Amino acid sequence: MGLRILAHSTPLAVAVLRRAALASLAMLTLASCATLAPAPPPRPSPGPTLPLPAPAPARPESFSEVPGWGDEDHGAAFAAFRAACGAARDPALGEVCRRARALPLLDAAAARTFFEDNFRPEIVGGEGVLTGYFAPEYAARSRPDAEFSAPVRPRPADLESTGVGGKDAARRVDGALVPYPDRAAIEASPAERPLAWMRPEELFFLQVQGSGMLSFADGRRLKAIFAATNGRSFVGIANPMRDRGLLAADNTSGDAIRAWLAVHRGAEAQAIMQLNPRYVFFSLAPDDGGQPVGAAGIPLPAGRAVAVDVSRHPLGQLLYIDAEAPILKGAFPAYRRLVMALDVGGAIKGEVRADLYLGQGPQAGAEAGRVRHTLRMHRLVPRPAPQS
Repeated sequence: MGLRILAHSTPLAVAVLRRAALASLAMLTLASCATLAPAPPPRPSPGPTLPLPAPAPARPESFSEVPGWGDEDHGAAFAAFRAACGAARDPALGEVCRRARALPLLDAAAARTFFEDNFRPEIVGGEGVLTGYFAPEYAARSRPDAEFSAPVRPRPADLESTGVGGKDAARRVDGALVPYPDRAAIEASPAERPLAWMRPEELFFLQVQGSGMLSFADGRRLKAIFAATNGRSFVGIANPMRDRGLLAADNTSGDAIRAWLAVHRGAEAQAIMQLNPRYVFFSLAPDDGGQPVGAAGIPLPAGRAVAVDVSRHPLGQLLYIDAEAPILKGAFPAYRRLVMALDVGGAIKGEVRADLYLGQGPQAGAEAGRVRHTLRMHRLVPRPAPQS
């Protein structure tokens, strides 16, 4: 919903996005009516993928062992937790949420005491990867032209969601369900009822992020909200571009990728983008000025929400990320902070894997595109309610 080019697609609105899906590279760190032409025969579905390794046992620890805990902005963390903790699925965490919401906003010292009194930390697994994602803002048009040639497509009428949580997609051919076409096949078909038209590389990034804002020449601003995918696995294009010598090994940021695609707009850029078979469909809604909503149904607090693998971390869980050793030029050296699991992303798989939502607009996008850090994660486990 991640951004995610990257290594994730996350819908923010699946969000997600964060989405989600922030981040960033693979890690990183977005009408007229026509008749739908017959699609090419469906391609064979990918072979089975190997299961993820079983989670390693979490190790209890003290807050003094959590790197950077004393330097955390606990007041800001408490404000974000208090606003978003309603997403908690765990009854014990829900009880802590109720206690937090019975309090006013706390200063840094009082907020730190709240967290330490109500939680105990556990380190999770070994090392993994942190990426970043954001809600982009892009120009759009109501009619196509040479520059704005890529249609923003609504969810197709023939798309049927299948699998757990509807994460897969299919269509019926002669009564049988077959995998939905990939990006190349979809783009080869005329757009039916396009919602808007965008620059091809910016539509690609919008799809990586999972949601965003579209601004039109007449002054209108509309939210592009994740509606569905074609069910194909996300494939990042950063590594293939690096391996083909199109980008330097330390300069595969989102900005660098988008710039290359813009300069090579046309068949050359399209061939690169089609290395990612995943395709995202959208709906449009008026701009309400708020942050996008993640998979947990909660507006994403910038810098305090992550997309996670929900098979390893339930939505609403409180986590502490400790990420350092970036590999991309211009990146912040470390991200150490409390965050909440509020989103999911197509490429966010595994126990020690997270996509950090960094906000809206170009500045957030520039930061998200440089996030590829070595990650360690700590789970904050609720303590029993104090006895009165």
